[in-house]
Amino acid sequence: MSSDTATPDPGEDPIGYFLDDVTYHGKSDRTRAFYERVLREFERYLAGGGHPTPVGTASHRDCMAYVHSLRGTHSESTVATYASYLHRFFAYMTQVGTFESNPMTLVMEEMDESINTDPTRREIGVEAMRSFVATIDHPLERAVVVTLLKTGMRAGELCNLDLRDLHLAEAGPRPDVPVRAGLDGRPDSLYVATEPARGTVVNGEERSASNKRKRDTTVPVDGELARTLRRWLAIRPDVRSDAEPLFVSTSGDWGTRLTPDIVHHLVETHARDHGWYRDGGGTEENVTPHYFRHFFTTHLRDRTGDRGAVKYLRGDVAQDVIDTYTHEWGTRVREIYEANIYSIL
Repeated sequence: MSSDTATPDPGEDPIGYFLDDVTYHGKSDRTRAFYERVLREFERYLAGGGHPTPVGTASHRDCMAYVHSLRGTHSESTVATYASYLHRFFAYMTQVGTFESNPMTLVMEEMDESINTDPTRREIGVEAMRSFVATIDHPLERAVVVTLLKTGMRAGELCNLDLRDLHLAEAGPRPDVPVRAGLDGRPDSLYVATEPARGTVVNGEERSASNKRKRDTTVPVDGELARTLRRWLAIRPDVRSDAEPLFVSTSGDWGTRLTPDIVHHLVETHARDHGWYRDGGGTEENVTPHYFRHFFTTHLRDRTGDRGAVKYLRGDVAQDVIDTYTHEWGTRVREIYEANIYSIL
């Protein structure tokens, strides 16, 4: 957003004010657009009744009525998602002092009894996922999908990876780029940093996506992922950035860093061809990059029974987990990961 664009008045247009702050906090265009769609729909709902109500004065009954109106035309998981976005909006506007209270607090408490806010997703076993991966031939596309499946990282985190963030014991064909200091003595590893944020310059390049994890994370690279990455590096084109991004486009903007939108389109295309994606399908049905994070979490947690190790690998904030697993990375985390990571090739 340009500096000469007026900031919406929080009293006159609280939604516009909130959306500006969403952008300033580094959220993606996709996330901002979804917030806008949900909040403007809620605004129209409030304005369309017999007694039009400004968003800032909505009561918990107004919110409850809106949530109820979604049922029948939306899946339970979508209703829960819409409600969670409303809840975050009201919570933020209350925190900054624009609203007096959050009417969604009581609504969410009541919904917890009837709606699963962690929606059930399509159940895909390892064998079925292996068949899916086998249909992906292009070295870049396969490397993207296998990296997401083997690490549980987000699409934006994958896009922010630079060559320095990858340390392979058998490097294979790659530019002579030294690995970052955090990977010294840790071969066959990926480093996922907290620092990249949308609009900031990291390693000499302005980033278009944000990493959402709260702690820097070192993730093991198993033999399957290492082979897949070496195959990609063998055909990786010359890049346009001194940051040497790990994943770059091989069509269109040749040699430029992948963006989350490109990754989403890539995954959606293959999922659609495999019958795992349809227009209008919700999170419980469609396979997206975030589904791979769910797949990683579910299968690795079930295999290990160790929630702490999985939380560490996902980059979830938990200081006791970080204290334990950071200090024992060379033994405990790698041993747990290598003994339990599933084979998808």
